[in-house]
Amino acid sequence: MVEWKKLGDICNILDSQRKPVSKGDRKEGKYPYYGANGIQDYVDSFIFDGTYLLMGEDGSVINTDKSPVIHWATGKIWVNNHAHVLEENDSAYLRYIYYSLQCTDVSDLVRGVPPKINQANMRGILIPVPSKNEQNRIVGILDTFTAGIENIKEQIAQRRKQYEYYRDELLDLEGKSGVEMKTLGEVCEIKGEYGLSAPSKSFDGIRYIRITDITDDGTLNDDIVSAEYYDSIKNPLKEGDILFARTGATVGKTLIFLNKYGKCLYAGYLIRYRTNPTLILPKYVFHYTHSSIYIKWVKSNLVEGAQPNINAQKYNSLVIPVPSLQEQQRIVSILDTFEASIANLEAQLKQREKQYEYYRNKLLTFE
Repeated sequence: MVEWKKLGDICNILDSQRKPVSKGDRKEGKYPYYGANGIQDYVDSFIFDGTYLLMGEDGSVINTDKSPVIHWATGKIWVNNHAHVLEENDSAYLRYIYYSLQCTDVSDLVRGVPPKINQANMRGILIPVPSKNEQNRIVGILDTFTAGIENIKEQIAQRRKQYEYYRDELLDLEGKSGVEMKTLGEVCEIKGEYGLSAPSKSFDGIRYIRITDITDDGTLNDDIVSAEYYDSIKNPLKEGDILFARTGATVGKTLIFLNKYGKCLYAGYLIRYRTNPTLILPKYVFHYTHSSIYIKWVKSNLVEGAQPNINAQKYNSLVIPVPSLQEQQRIVSILDTFEASIANLEAQLKQREKQYEYYRNKLLTFE
């Protein structure tokens, strides 16, 4: 039989030692400065030195699965007054508490706007506490999973660095023999309707692509499914069409449309280009628009304002190095290989995270 105990009884609460420092008063340094949602800054001093569990007190306090926002922190750190500070005592292993809280519903404890879990409510959270031997066994299993997850994340980060290095090397072609410099307007044309407003949601499987649906690596999120007047569109998206974000916080991002996305509409603040197949490959343009050369161009051509923007005329003037189609294909093949490798690692990561969640919930359900 497992006894359920209050969180405040099985760990030390060090909230009284916290000290907020306004951004203007912080001095830059090497020590992490924590808030409710993790590291906010790095400062020149610390107020804690050890191993701690930090739980969001106000602001970022609850995850979508209703578990509390928590962070594992070690070493010399500074914590402001937006995160509770928990330290291990003799009652339970802190690492066990960390895992247990990940599958604890705290939605009934959140109060106010912005959301807050005050110390009294936090102390009253009930945690199942088996013997220390059992706690240690559970922690050992889950640590193995988390180590595997972190290893895959490190591989993904390393592979991304490799991709970025080779992408920039392969696409830095200005002045090279056999390479012409052409503008985007010379090798592509703007296609289709422009300025479509958002259709009403019908959930019939037709995506409406917004700027925020384009990820940093130029792929499409799967979470927006809405539609209406698709059949009225005279020139629908075609495989290889490239969408450029022309306004907002994500200006400059690009997406290459693939048939696997299915039927899609796109927002008016995206510009659709279609390449001239005798001059340039769509995927070559796409990779170029993720290079540091292009990112530098975006920054220097951005029109600042309430909504930063780059209009179609400016995009048309973007200069792109255009080698032979054969050389373009060689470059695309190399970079696509990196992308495929990253995608494979990301699929492994999702699978490992699912396994971790399954075993964590199984191990920590005491009924």
